[in-house]
Amino acid sequence: MTQMTPSEALVETLVAEGVDTVFGIVGSAFMDALDLFPAAGIRFVSVAHEQAAAHAADGLARVTGRPQVCIAQNGPGAANFVSAITAAYWAHSPVVAITPETGSLGIGTGGFQELDQMPWFAACTKYQVRVNDPRRMAELARRCFYIAMAENGPTQLNIPRDYFYGEIDAAVYPSRRLRQGPGPEDDLKRAAEMLAQAKRPVILSGGGVVMADAVDAAAALADHLGAPVANSYLHNDSFPVSHPLCLGPIGYCGSKAAMRVLAKADLVLALGCRLGPFGTLPQYDMEYWPSAAKVIQVDADARVLGLAKKVDLAIAADAGEFARRVLEMLRAIQPAPRPQEEIRAAVARERAAWQAELDQWAERPSRLMHPRALLRELAAAIPQQAVVTTDVGNTCSMCNSYFGFNEGRRYLAPLSWGNCGIAYGLALGAKAGLPNLPVFALQGDGAYGISGLSEVMTAVREELPVIAVVFNNNQWGAEKKNQIDYYDNRFVGTNLANPSFAKLAEDMGALGITLESPQDVKEAVAAALAAKRPVVIDAIIDGGAEVLAEPFRRDALKPPKRFLDKYKHLNA
Repeated sequence: MTQMTPSEALVETLVAEGVDTVFGIVGSAFMDALDLFPAAGIRFVSVAHEQAAAHAADGLARVTGRPQVCIAQNGPGAANFVSAITAAYWAHSPVVAITPETGSLGIGTGGFQELDQMPWFAACTKYQVRVNDPRRMAELARRCFYIAMAENGPTQLNIPRDYFYGEIDAAVYPSRRLRQGPGPEDDLKRAAEMLAQAKRPVILSGGGVVMADAVDAAAALADHLGAPVANSYLHNDSFPVSHPLCLGPIGYCGSKAAMRVLAKADLVLALGCRLGPFGTLPQYDMEYWPSAAKVIQVDADARVLGLAKKVDLAIAADAGEFARRVLEMLRAIQPAPRPQEEIRAAVARERAAWQAELDQWAERPSRLMHPRALLRELAAAIPQQAVVTTDVGNTCSMCNSYFGFNEGRRYLAPLSWGNCGIAYGLALGAKAGLPNLPVFALQGDGAYGISGLSEVMTAVREELPVIAVVFNNNQWGAEKKNQIDYYDNRFVGTNLANPSFAKLAEDMGALGITLESPQDVKEAVAAALAAKRPVVIDAIIDGGAEVLAEPFRRDALKPPKRFLDKYKHLNA
């Protein structure tokens, strides 16, 4: 035990947990701790909006695999974390949200910036705690880091603002790290036997593979088994795109090659995958989930096993540990890898057919730059080792068809929370964690207006050279597609009138590039990479009905009915 202030206990705990960067907006509630950050070697990245701070902590956690921190002023500042912490929750990202609150003697009195902050985060954290005594500061902070890592999700440390002050005796040391094993031996044996007996096995490689740093382990298992591999929805970095058994991602705007092969499977190994309902919805009018196939589901979170899909074998395990142990068992059953020339040739044919279809779409005539033509050239121009973050929206969703990776922790997407404005914040965090790699944030114009537009100032000020690509079609494209398909082209709230994002970027100290032709994409990306400062590529794309993607929520929309006379003409 060492005598120190509670602020020192908090800051020293951050240091013990390996935290060197904290994202937030300065506030009087935590200023005593903030004053210690420079001496402790902690960089405070001041953002334009607290939501971006939580997204940045999420991005940094995803690329490093370690818990990361955001902090905000009590009341409104903490409230601005909620949506971004929910995104981290569905990304299974270990983010520690530090939320100072009103002083302990004022709780419940309705003072300035005061409201009970605990319920806000109750449904989107793995653990939350209010510091009930300054002497417990280090202990409870350490607990937040432990749970964030042990359960793969965000936690909340809520601190009455007067508890940063005083004198306490505290013990500071790093939290434990749990190692999750491969699963019960009997279940592993059964899984190996099922895989060995399957005629058409397919591996669905999910986010758990990335979080376990197990991409190589998944590839080794696929090689021995001769099993094609599909990426789960928006986890395009969970299996090497260059591997001859790689099919690409399933889910919205995913790979038809993956869907066609998965539909024929007699066994699916969902590896590090929760089989979320949105990520397995029909696409391109294809019911591709093989309902008659046997399913083995492996995930570190026992709560998701069998939750969204009926499974035949459920194993709570680390995806990498499972893959390596089952591979050992398979080698004992079948010492030689399964012959796979035929299946590799089939995968190559399906991928080639899908690529030809993508090329055909990209080459359709359009009034302005076709978004698929842009994405095709962008995917070719962005360096393979780059980190790519994407947002929600029509063109961003099409990214699922175009971007593949050979390493994990390279593709950061909004996943099933689906909140607009996530990509730029994720990119800030990714760039802070991987300063030597290029980081691209891909956003539609609506989403860019929510976060990217203001956070370019953050990138300039903090010298984080993120490259933003804005898909500028002057509309909320995904919702406009719904109005086209279901509401007879009655556009309410979906049309935008944008300024020049490139000129605004220049005014903020970034490099602004206006892009109007797919032939200029390679040059624009090269200029952005050479700039060594934040860049905004304002990509002017077509927004007509013929270039929009699949309906975004075909599962949730129906042709409208009207009963009141004044509205009946809308159905005519």
